[in-house]
Amino acid sequence: MYVCICKAITDKQIRRAAAGGVDNLYELREALGVAAGCGSCASMAQAILDDCNKGYSQPSVYTPSRA
Repeated sequence: MYVCICKAITDKQIRRAAAGGVDNLYELREALGVAAGCGSCASMAQAILDDCNKGYSQPSVYTPSRA
């Protein structure tokens, strides 16, 4: 699923980055460009990173916020 529409970044790309050692949103932004545009994906990207860091393999459910 797409997490960052501005940069076309998917949850799988975020999980791969986490597996490669990325463990915070700043590093993820540097590696993939997530949350560098409008920023509305930041909370979802952080949730995916948190899941990866806790060892969960289930994806988070995206709930869009009102913009």
